[in-house]
Amino acid sequence: MRVLLTSVTFAIAGTFTIAGDVATAQETQSSVLITGAKIFDGVSGTLIEGQDVLVQDGKFAQIAADIAAPEGATVIDAAGRVMTPGLIYMHEHLMMQLSSPELLFRDDRYKALVGGKTAGDYLMRGITTVRDAAGNTYGLKAAIDQGVVVGPRIYPSGPMISQTSGHSDHRLPPEKSLAMGGQHDALVISGDMAVADGVPQMLVAARENLRRGSSQIKIAVGGGTGSISDPLEVIEFTPEEIRAATQAAEDFGTYVMAHVYNTAGIRRAIDNGVKSIEHGNLIDRETLQYIKDNDVWLSPQVSVYTFIPPGYTEGQAAKHRQAFAGIDQMFQTAKEIGFDKIVFGSDIISSPDAIDTINGEFTLRAQWFTPVEIMRQATSKGGELLALSNVLNPYPGELGVIKEGAHADLLLIDGNPLEDVSVMTDHEANFDLIMKGGEIYKETLE
Repeated sequence: MRVLLTSVTFAIAGTFTIAGDVATAQETQSSVLITGAKIFDGVSGTLIEGQDVLVQDGKFAQIAADIAAPEGATVIDAAGRVMTPGLIYMHEHLMMQLSSPELLFRDDRYKALVGGKTAGDYLMRGITTVRDAAGNTYGLKAAIDQGVVVGPRIYPSGPMISQTSGHSDHRLPPEKSLAMGGQHDALVISGDMAVADGVPQMLVAARENLRRGSSQIKIAVGGGTGSISDPLEVIEFTPEEIRAATQAAEDFGTYVMAHVYNTAGIRRAIDNGVKSIEHGNLIDRETLQYIKDNDVWLSPQVSVYTFIPPGYTEGQAAKHRQAFAGIDQMFQTAKEIGFDKIVFGSDIISSPDAIDTINGEFTLRAQWFTPVEIMRQATSKGGELLALSNVLNPYPGELGVIKEGAHADLLLIDGNPLEDVSVMTDHEANFDLIMKGGEIYKETLE
């Protein structure tokens, strides 16, 4: 991997500039020509051979046989390696990779430094885009976009919105209510979570997220494993409150994603305009068919349920195990009914050590899905769902595909993931090139 010292000029709010030298793990190229790759384009079930790939200005400029290298272009011989789109993880928490107690008691500057490191860890694992599913990631996104730190593209949700006693409310039972002079917990105060009750408060919370730069809104419509007061079976928010969130999002041209495990909550979310169901582990067959019939996306995860996050109480751990137990039926049913609007993600939270195993999601899904189905979930399917943010899309253009005009996010892999998806789990040994937006962040080819 080549690390350069690059001169960068930052424009802030259009009023003044700050110029300086920052160390980045990116290598800017006017154009890059890659030859000799076998291409998984994000969609096809077979690898494309005999095609060169020309990258210019951050996009795939040309895909054809025997492309002549432009003057000054860097030419890379893939030597038969498999090229895939950069990975898209659709349910992540970049700012929350501390233990549960630390999330509540560490100061924001410490959290920001950990978030910057986490972002780099994601990118070095081939994850070039994430949809952040809850957290104050606005500043981290800006720092990545401006080259201050390296990391994936971020589609920020901002603070997840729940009701009082919902998934965003982490106060302990003995704490005073707001009416008694109490205050919200540290995650709400720092802007990682939000609590709203009633239509007016929901509208304010959603619109504040949109004001700050959220590309989509996330609400909690059921209980969660990490919160204290809400069993997984409870339904959160009235239909009117959910509709307020989806209306606010739709008015800005984007959509709402909803955290929810249980069937009643899923149906209430869909009936009131939610377009992406997060988790869904306790779903029944009829409700999964309902998701399919209503053209709604499912964003499930396996990784986070394979361990108990540090700092969880026994009550939280019991809910975590309950959620894990529902995954098998959910995925088996999806296969049986032919439902494939499924995206990829880990939901790893409160466990920085688990980031080292984040690519294990590929093999965890292999007991239900074929390699090509998993690779589509991790690339083109994610790109399709991200596009629902429409005018609020922070990175207009196609993602998750190797196609002329799409963003040039790609990996060169030593191994064929369409035959053996386990090659995706060892990024250090098997990912020989990582490119995001036409810039090379890792290259270990001879």
